[in-house]
Amino acid sequence: MHRSRVGRSIAAGAAVGAMLLASLGAARAPAPAPGSTAGDRPGPTAAPTGGDDPRDPLARFHAQRVRWGDCPDKPVPAEMRCAVVEVPLDYAAPGKGTVKVALGRIPATDPDRRIGSLLINFGGPGAPGVAGLAADPKTFADLGERYDLIGFDPRGVGHSDPVSCGGAQRAQADPDADTAAALATLRDEVKRCEVNSGPVLAHMGTVDVARDMDVMRRLLGDEKLNFLGFSYGSRLGAVYAALFPRTTGRMVLDGVDTLSEPLTEQALVSARGQQRALDNFLTWCAHQSDCVYGTNTRTAKEKVAALVERLDTEPLVGHDGIQVSSLIATFAIGQALYSPSTWPALAKALKQAERAHDPAGLLALVGLTESPEPSESPEPSESPAAAQGDGSDPVPADNLAAALAAVTCADDPDRSIDKATPAAFEKEFEELAEEFLKVSKVFGVAQLLSVLTCYGRPPGTDFIRTIDHPGAPPMLLVGTRGDPATPYEWTEETAERLGSAVIVDHKGDGHTGYGSSRCVAEYVDGFLLYGRLPSGTRSCPAGE
Repeated sequence: MHRSRVGRSIAAGAAVGAMLLASLGAARAPAPAPGSTAGDRPGPTAAPTGGDDPRDPLARFHAQRVRWGDCPDKPVPAEMRCAVVEVPLDYAAPGKGTVKVALGRIPATDPDRRIGSLLINFGGPGAPGVAGLAADPKTFADLGERYDLIGFDPRGVGHSDPVSCGGAQRAQADPDADTAAALATLRDEVKRCEVNSGPVLAHMGTVDVARDMDVMRRLLGDEKLNFLGFSYGSRLGAVYAALFPRTTGRMVLDGVDTLSEPLTEQALVSARGQQRALDNFLTWCAHQSDCVYGTNTRTAKEKVAALVERLDTEPLVGHDGIQVSSLIATFAIGQALYSPSTWPALAKALKQAERAHDPAGLLALVGLTESPEPSESPEPSESPAAAQGDGSDPVPADNLAAALAAVTCADDPDRSIDKATPAAFEKEFEELAEEFLKVSKVFGVAQLLSVLTCYGRPPGTDFIRTIDHPGAPPMLLVGTRGDPATPYEWTEETAERLGSAVIVDHKGDGHTGYGSSRCVAEYVDGFLLYGRLPSGTRSCPAGE
């Protein structure tokens, strides 16, 4: 990577960072079926506080009554009801303030055989759970016979006091911007997030959300927490098991996130995983009669990489004037790799881009059909109140990106790079770029830019790094070999860290396995419904 491209990439990262965070940097769960704060250092054996103890500082939260009623968004299944509960803003100081957390519940359809509640997290971080559950409960119909299905919006997400940065920044990148100016833009973005989000922003980490889940468990009347976590939700489940091993019930983690790697290493492994998924797509494409890259998969890889590099300096221009740069194209390709069901659309989009120089297909893959307008920052005196939800307020348009960044950074203690001079930063960035491009010429630069996610934010907790055989009961982990967002190696690493996990090795493609593999679903349902947990690693072939 030439030095000029490094500066241009940093500038581009500052300009379209929010858009990038909402896609390539996210370990998002699929749509069903086609407590400590940042900076705290809780120990790995931190124990939950018993709510039955009269000295329990959380007693008032444990004593609240859940009032189920209408849901804030429509449509929802007829039987679904929603509620809002309060949790401490800061578990180190429970009297400091509260956060309102939105819940959605679909009651068990066979109440005589009801087991309890099953909390489901759809990933992100930043994916709303109430809307996720409402989207297609049929995916979980077998589980829903014996469980009350519970979706929840984690703190700062959806209808749970949503965070915002005042609208995603979408200004066009200035190729001539120097690194100092680009980094200043990133710092300004952090300030925008602070102004527009209110106090919850400083308490957005996974440890906080895991503690919230234990409050939910008690309010739902469950002795132990039964949990199904997709993608980032796997990290949330692992943290809960580490904090509350004695109240961990049946837990399944599908699309397993890393617990140990710093942000830079996560990005590097993610680039490798995305490249592997792209290679699988190109192999599939080579067997289609109209693949724009023909039947030679080696040259196909080179041509996709050439397209992305060309767009770095010669973006495609859509009919409405929107420019599709290399970052947006990479974003589109990465999104399409989440499920083989979108591979035909990706093949068509690449054909349009290569032969007609038309970015319409790429734009459709990322949901962009018109030129975005730069948003104005709201007045500081007005924005915190506007951003704080009560369970029914509209969700800010940039909530997913804002929450993703907030949680990612709250979970990452390794961010001293913002103290470096712009020249030192650019040098380190350039050195990293060489390594990232060796892994993937297509995804390397975009994933490297995700390292900028936490620039200018305070260090996060190191608790997640310290999780090691927490003593929780055995759980089931699902890893998919062709997963572009959570590479299979993270499944093996996390299983080792947890010490009591059984792996289902799904040989297929796409992000997570439960919604796409009958074999995976049988293992997951067997464990969650009947407690059947196989010994050793089990395999599920692709397409089954």
